[in-house]
Amino acid sequence: MSRPATPTYTGPGLADLAPDQRLRRLELTVTRRLDGLLQGQHRGLLPGPGSEIAGSREYRPGEDEVRRMDWAVTARTTVPHVREVDADRELTTWLLVDASPSMEYGTAELDKRELSVAAVAAVGFLTAGAGNRLGAQVLAPGGLRRFPARSGRIHLLSLLRALLHAPRAAGPDPTAVPPAGPDLGDALAAVQRVATRRGLVVVVSDFLDGLPDDHHAPAPWEPPLRRLAARHQVLAVEVTDPRELELPDVGLITLVDPETGARREVWTGDPALRRRYASAAAAERAQVGRALRRCGAAHLTLRTDRDWTADIVRHVHAQRRLASAPAAHRGGAA
Repeated sequence: MSRPATPTYTGPGLADLAPDQRLRRLELTVTRRLDGLLQGQHRGLLPGPGSEIAGSREYRPGEDEVRRMDWAVTARTTVPHVREVDADRELTTWLLVDASPSMEYGTAELDKRELSVAAVAAVGFLTAGAGNRLGAQVLAPGGLRRFPARSGRIHLLSLLRALLHAPRAAGPDPTAVPPAGPDLGDALAAVQRVATRRGLVVVVSDFLDGLPDDHHAPAPWEPPLRRLAARHQVLAVEVTDPRELELPDVGLITLVDPETGARREVWTGDPALRRRYASAAAAERAQVGRALRRCGAAHLTLRTDRDWTADIVRHVHAQRRLASAPAAHRGGAA
């Protein structure tokens, strides 16, 4: 979707601070505003029963979920059995951060790229612990940059510093041919190759990459995301900006596609045009939401004009209520 040019704001944001100051502000924000609200050892952003197989027992109707059936034991004994798992004590988290040109747009205090860094900081500081490891892959216009899974605060800070220092994409050239680099689907497949142990995968993107015009057609990144969700807990963090959802009445503006550089002048004083824009944007976001649900990923939406810490808290509390609900209720909600 084309976007209006970003207006200039005088209020201080993360971009106005030195890199080390930005990291310190992010760390204080997460530890003071999130850590105190999300206490609980080994209960992360996607709480669950665990993934390490501990044995099997007989199936209890009404209590156990069918997806936990141990079909091999069931076939041998002719009695339905379910798998029992131990809670994970060491967590490996893999991050996929979209740093494509569309993520550099923003009309609020933060732009989408800075908000994605804040999301990475929240995941990193909240999942940090003894034995826990964090790895990342960054999808940039120049290719896929890889950070091996390691533990420790120094590793997390070096990852955040690399995201903040990453060069911004040059202004789009409408006459240039877009580079044939990796797309979001390729990056997801790359994460699957390195995430060999069950863990948490967090994808931070606007999920607009290759989104088909047909709202009922699958997105090209769905198959690799579905394969990841079959083995790992997957959290999809969708980053949006208010001007991607609706146009203000500000007269004549120039819309620019950040990926291709295509430009179009639009008269925003037309109410019918603004309604069509808002309707198309809402349909696009609904399309992304349906695709993520089909893949089995948890969906967290962050907006550049909202308190991202409050949005994360609401998401985690909702996930915990869902995880602690009886199996019958969870099945009905699905």
